[in-house]
Amino acid sequence: MHKFDVSDTLKRLPEQFFANLVKKVQTLVVEGHDVINLGQGNPDLPTPKFIVKALQEASENPKFHKYPPFQGYSFLKEAVAEFYLREYGVNLDPNKEVAILFGAKTGLVEISQCLLNPGDRVLVPDPGYPDYMSGIAIANAQAVYMPLLKENDFLPDYGLMDKEDLDRAKLMFLNYPNNPTAATATLEFFEETVTVAKEHHICVVHDFAYGAIGFEDRKPPSFLQAEGAKDIGVEMYTLSKTFNMAGWRIGFAVGNASVIESIERMQDHFYVSIFGAIQYAAKEALLHGEKAMQTNNQVYEGRRATFLKAAAQIGWHGGVAKGSFFVWMPVAEGYTSEQFSELLLEKAHVVTAPGIGFGQAGEGFVRIGLLDKEERLVAAVARIGQLNLF
Repeated sequence: MHKFDVSDTLKRLPEQFFANLVKKVQTLVVEGHDVINLGQGNPDLPTPKFIVKALQEASENPKFHKYPPFQGYSFLKEAVAEFYLREYGVNLDPNKEVAILFGAKTGLVEISQCLLNPGDRVLVPDPGYPDYMSGIAIANAQAVYMPLLKENDFLPDYGLMDKEDLDRAKLMFLNYPNNPTAATATLEFFEETVTVAKEHHICVVHDFAYGAIGFEDRKPPSFLQAEGAKDIGVEMYTLSKTFNMAGWRIGFAVGNASVIESIERMQDHFYVSIFGAIQYAAKEALLHGEKAMQTNNQVYEGRRATFLKAAAQIGWHGGVAKGSFFVWMPVAEGYTSEQFSELLLEKAHVVTAPGIGFGQAGEGFVRIGLLDKEERLVAAVARIGQLNLF
């Protein structure tokens, strides 16, 4: 068989750091070990029944058996606008300020192709969601890393950034509640971001994937709540975490009308939108899902409290868990994040995500996913405690 050379674009794509970890986990499972997997970002809870029922009923509608409108059904865009007004007090024009996405990941990758040319600079959080880099690589742009440090509550410090990087940057990625650090941002920080972005003509892309998951009655703010945010950026939201719809692949971008237009133009060449019944079910989730959102949040808050209490009992302190369904935990003394994660996998059969996989500034931490029952979280910590690392 003749082997064809791949494109330069494909060659630029970054290696998937966690692919090797997944293989090791699969090997242990095949060998019959009881592996507690806290290394993923895949919700373990089911989609609420009323959303599933809406999909089932809509699937029988012949209207949805045809190609949907290229840019999505207007009823879903209108539901997005209602959701943002109800949840955040943000007014959106559903016709100009909402784009339907095949999951937020799609938007986070394609935004780079929409706005960047080869060599353009992009401000990226470090540590951060690895797929920001995928879109940057496809666009052949240049990433400039913004360290997220514990001493600054895992927020970028614009005052310490190189002025040339700010002047030359065309795009900035932010993500709060944050993956992987589980940190949250304040409205004041977003307002500062708007000021910096306007001064340096930067488009801000706020990844709001975990927007519905905040603790201690502190609701994570939307970037669009900051005055002037729509002038300089967009926010990307997914139903994956809010309504446990990860497999449904449905999300949206909201904000700056010119950026929304660019996203829709790009998607016109890739897709003929999403199955109409899924869009209908997403509409029902957004309009009638307040109780489901509250229930979800309560589950994660309970898991968070259980995990942190168990960790404290074995002397494992210093974790961050302000928002998202992650806990950002320091590694034991004398280990790199990768070494520590390997040890927990091999000796305790507990999967964690090493911080280095999210960027150089992630070294010294592991990401724990609160994505199993409380008793399994306690069991995982108990196994780690038997290693006498703390």
